[in-house]
Amino acid sequence: MRSYRLRRHGPGLPTATALAAAAALTGATLQQAHPADTVAAAAQAAPGVEDDGLDCPVPGSGSTPSRSLLPDPFTKLDGTRVTTVSDWRCRRAEIRELAEQSLYGQKPTKPAAVTGSVSSNGITVNVTHQGRSASFSASVSLPGGSGPFPAVIVYGGLGADVNTIKASGVAVINFDPYTVGKENTARNNKQGAFYSIYGSSSSTGLLMAWSWGVSRIIDVIEQSDGSVLKAGATGVTGCSRFGKGAFVAGAFDQRIALTMPIESGTAGLPAYRAIPGESGSQPLSSGYSEQPWLGDAFGTYTGNPNALPVDTHEIVGMVAPRGLFVMENPHINWLAARSGSVAALGGAEVYKALGAGSNITYWSDVADGTHCAVRPEWKAPLQQNISKFLLDSGSGSGAFRIASGKAGNLAQWRDWQTPHLGSTTSGAGGGTSSGTGSGTTTGGTMSAARAAPAPPSTGRPAQGRATTRAR
Repeated sequence: MRSYRLRRHGPGLPTATALAAAAALTGATLQQAHPADTVAAAAQAAPGVEDDGLDCPVPGSGSTPSRSLLPDPFTKLDGTRVTTVSDWRCRRAEIRELAEQSLYGQKPTKPAAVTGSVSSNGITVNVTHQGRSASFSASVSLPGGSGPFPAVIVYGGLGADVNTIKASGVAVINFDPYTVGKENTARNNKQGAFYSIYGSSSSTGLLMAWSWGVSRIIDVIEQSDGSVLKAGATGVTGCSRFGKGAFVAGAFDQRIALTMPIESGTAGLPAYRAIPGESGSQPLSSGYSEQPWLGDAFGTYTGNPNALPVDTHEIVGMVAPRGLFVMENPHINWLAARSGSVAALGGAEVYKALGAGSNITYWSDVADGTHCAVRPEWKAPLQQNISKFLLDSGSGSGAFRIASGKAGNLAQWRDWQTPHLGSTTSGAGGGTSSGTGSGTTTGGTMSAARAAPAPPSTGRPAQGRATTRAR
């Protein structure tokens, strides 16, 4: 008999009935509405909901057959396929469970008590759960003008250009992830606020612990009086190891309106199945052992990624239909940008199926090879994404600009078709994809990639603004 899991709600989370009501935005209403807007809107979480699939019963997956191609994000664990937008909510919950089990470790639901404060220069977070307590803080830097302001949470002070963010009228929250999950610790002795609550021997890796910290910051923003920062208008960004963290945070909290990972490398965006075949990329065993970024369970997959029940294109799909702006560096082989393009192209199929093809941007076509540099090529799309997803004052279409020397070909990595969800046939990526497209275009309303000069083979990253290698 197939077993089912139902994740229990933490205090303050909506009931299954409320979540089902939010999902009911699909159906007859969709059939009469504009596809590019309504289909995508129907797939959004209800306002203030960290995870809208907590009430979904997820069947036990059992053993997963080894598979060299990317898993089909549209096939449910019971073998049936997603056919409507409303189906995606519980399919996303299945992907979440599989990703927690095999990649990151579990992200607990909201703790029993989260309190704190928001001021013009900082945020404090206090957490209490089952007799254990922990606290951490983050600094705030406001733009000019009067608030309340949208905000971007920047991991470790290293992410998308903060000058452009603030010049756009958006606040910057500087989050030190090490206060929540420290590096350079043994897997059985993890440290930081997350592990003070859930135990130093928790099998959850640092990336998910950092994601939990971001969610608790958002909790405090939501509980504040709204005079400084706006609830419901939060982005997250980070570069290198912090890019890995930003990617996971955006995937696992649906309150994040805009996710912006930069040069995330192995354990970030790049597809695990593709990394071993990409010359010079950081091996999976290295990504697992360098720091306890990934969950403990991933250790069994480092030599056999084909056995993974999920891959990172499905983590991209977890972000859909919310804003996603991926920035990659094709000049440093260690960062596995070709495998990153494979994951982004695969995940973009979920965006297109949800009628949100214009909400994802991928950009590796850059001239400067310095790790975590501020790049002029990214300024305009950064402004566009901030305007569209945080300021609600723009409607630009996403673009894929893939460097020719690091262009993956999605057709070589899948044998599944992208379904058409809903009853509409036009709009932002709303059509059915044939599965034969190359890795240099995306279809829908997203522009074709511009070929860049083939990048030099530079091996491991040079020293830039970040620390060494893919961090």
